[in-house]
Amino acid sequence: MSKKNKTAFVCDQCGADYPRWGGQCTSCGEWNTIKEVRLGGTERNSRKAGYAGSLSEVKLLSDVNLSQAERIFSGISEFDRVLGGGIVRGSVVLIGGAPGAGKSTLLLQAIANIAARGVSVLYVSGEESLQQIAERAHRLKLPADKIMMLAETSVQRICDVMDEVKPQILVIDSIQVMHTQEAESAPGSVSQVRESASYLTQYAKKHDVSIFMVGHVTKDQSLAGPMTLSHIVDTQVMLGSTDDARFRVLRADKNRFGSVGELGFFAMDSTGLKEVKNPSAMFLNRPDKPSSGSVVTVLWEGTRPLLVEIQALVTECQYGNPRRLAVGFDQNRLAMLLAVLSRHGGIFTANDEIYANVVGGIKVTETSSDLAIVVGVVSSLRDKVIPHDVFFFGEIGLSGEIRPVANGHARLNDAAKHGFKKAVIPKANAPKKGIEGLEIHGVSTLSEALDILSEM
Repeated sequence: MSKKNKTAFVCDQCGADYPRWGGQCTSCGEWNTIKEVRLGGTERNSRKAGYAGSLSEVKLLSDVNLSQAERIFSGISEFDRVLGGGIVRGSVVLIGGAPGAGKSTLLLQAIANIAARGVSVLYVSGEESLQQIAERAHRLKLPADKIMMLAETSVQRICDVMDEVKPQILVIDSIQVMHTQEAESAPGSVSQVRESASYLTQYAKKHDVSIFMVGHVTKDQSLAGPMTLSHIVDTQVMLGSTDDARFRVLRADKNRFGSVGELGFFAMDSTGLKEVKNPSAMFLNRPDKPSSGSVVTVLWEGTRPLLVEIQALVTECQYGNPRRLAVGFDQNRLAMLLAVLSRHGGIFTANDEIYANVVGGIKVTETSSDLAIVVGVVSSLRDKVIPHDVFFFGEIGLSGEIRPVANGHARLNDAAKHGFKKAVIPKANAPKKGIEGLEIHGVSTLSEALDILSEM
């Protein structure tokens, strides 16, 4: 008697499952995305130890072989930085991004460098023909004589080929077009993406193969497929672009072997993606003549400081409801800072329209930029020009206090290297020993910072 296949109702957008069909997914809020899928009848070996695919054995933590975490360097320092210092053997990396962002180009450049050093690599394409990939490699002037290529969408067939050629690194382009016999739905469906990723991850852990999976994104720029895909992989990175589309930014959203939030910067030209060695200089391309409302702050992205310019514009409201617009950071944060400025700084802005922008299109997620945002608003309101060699950082509390931020000394050192002469920072971040060439003003309250601004 044949085993009856089980069915499930799964949301195409977020991967949430339900015991029965419904019109709206209560997890992501989308309508008409819940589909009935048949689960394959293939029985898995319940004795397998997770994705490793081998029998479970009890070991002391001190007896685990650390050589298995050895890294392979791609030769692209910004790429290796985002991955946590190189490619870990047996790891699974998911790289997502909008069409045309450069995902395939970046991976092709990376594996070309790796293959040139004698590491065996296999590039599996499920979307482009081998001729198209060869043309791209020729256009980018990449050494292609050691890169193995395969046009295939069957996961089982790919693993059979890997058993023959035994690559150390595998690229899957893309995971959304792969299919496996363990799921009977169409390629690209939630169950197919989940089962294909699980199958490849099991192979990676068992055979110590590093796998890169290219992932599509949805209209809201989130990764397509089930949320379980993010849980399966070891590392998830997103390749996007700045708002002006001049540069590409690679961000680590999840990393079991490195820092989350690490950024890598690239510039696209006719020969592919070129890494930007000094991203701070990229974001500080300022006019020779300073203007009011412009202020520099030092962010901390991943494991390094990043200098960015914040601009604010305060103008008289011509209508009854003044606008407050923030580009590059949380608009609710701007509203809160303006309330603190009114209550503890004595500066009333309720009748003014206020616009704030992070130059270069970068997204600010930490609170160290609070002081710079408020100073920029006051600078524009008073038409007070801040000198080019002055920068600010610090978190502002609801009581008007200036709170310290992490890695303050490293931020100061990086700003000094870029020629800045004066810093206004939280008093708790002020070093006991000064930094050569840098005048440091430690402040405890917002009013103290505004007093220093008035004296400039």
